[in-house]
Amino acid sequence: MRRVVILGSTGSVGVQALELISEKPDEFDVVALAAGGANPQLLAEQALDFKVEVLAIARTTAVQDVQLALYAAAQKRGWSEGEYSLPRIVAGPSAAEDAARVPADVVLNAITGAVGLGPTLAALETGVTLALANKESLIIGGALVTGAAKPGQIVPVDSEHSAIAQALRGESMDDVKRLVVTASGGPFRGWTREELEPVTPEQAAAHPTWDMGPVITINSATLINKGLEVIEAHLLFGLPMDRIDVVVHPSSVVHSMVEFIDGSTMVQASPPDMRLPIALGLDWPRRISGASSPCDWTDPVTWEFFPLDEETFPAVALARTAGAFGRTAPAVYNAANEACVAAFMAGTISFPDIVDLVGQVVANHIETADPASAFTLESVLLADKQARAAVEVLIADGANR
Repeated sequence: MRRVVILGSTGSVGVQALELISEKPDEFDVVALAAGGANPQLLAEQALDFKVEVLAIARTTAVQDVQLALYAAAQKRGWSEGEYSLPRIVAGPSAAEDAARVPADVVLNAITGAVGLGPTLAALETGVTLALANKESLIIGGALVTGAAKPGQIVPVDSEHSAIAQALRGESMDDVKRLVVTASGGPFRGWTREELEPVTPEQAAAHPTWDMGPVITINSATLINKGLEVIEAHLLFGLPMDRIDVVVHPSSVVHSMVEFIDGSTMVQASPPDMRLPIALGLDWPRRISGASSPCDWTDPVTWEFFPLDEETFPAVALARTAGAFGRTAPAVYNAANEACVAAFMAGTISFPDIVDLVGQVVANHIETADPASAFTLESVLLADKQARAAVEVLIADGANR
């Protein structure tokens, strides 16, 4: 029985993880959940379904709503007082870190965005397996995260990095020539820069093959997400940026590839379903029977691969620049993007403006960065804050022209 903590339980990855666990009640015990608090009804149902010990809520203003939802959900089930116990509730900005420290075997960090860094570091401190869906914490934390992790402690949950990890099992990194990360191309594959100008948030949030949250889906549409994944692969597997390539694969059946020095390429293929990498994250290195459906090899299919159009979608090249510079540049890349996505969703900037503004902020940061400055958690958080402020200034300047 593996004790599991799930951070970001009401998001897409968190919900799917709990669905998987509910199918294997004799193998997993969910001991803590963490969420922002925007969906109190769902969070309450999850807490009662899995009889969790600790419930962490980031927004203190949502605590009362969650408590009321817990009582309402219990009454709906016909439970009277004394027939059930409520979880211990912790609240506030560090609540997810508290949940990550609850005694467990594996912590699944499925929080979205830079706020996942603290919980990632907290989980690593405890020595548990960290199933990492929150790529941002690794990318912005860089050496802070990799230095805190024991060998094999981080298990990637991104489908691309899970594919690479599977392909590398039993292999020597000395035999690896390059990693090839696949990209669906998003909803605007083949579009020109001019055609992207009028794109709406609704269009950008409609992914052709994956069912993800709105922020991640928009990141996929800009290919910022793929840029983040290139940096993530560099940090997870220790290969230099110039040995990590991106290729467009619209059907998203091949999740990534590892090319070896003898000319062979190891491919991990499965239908586009996050349940498989989530299941591997929860019980690595063991595979969970029936986690997802396999490919139907009796159905004729063609796998297509295309080069990335870096002129229309420069986000990956920009990520390489940030990743190669290192230090706080990846944190700036991520923070500027989060601010730009929020502005795009609010209708303040256009779709192409997202990567354009991120590029400006990253370039300014690299130009003015002090290479002698120490890389610390404080410097990461400061760079994150300054990048978001820089986006606001650039948007205001553009609006005032």
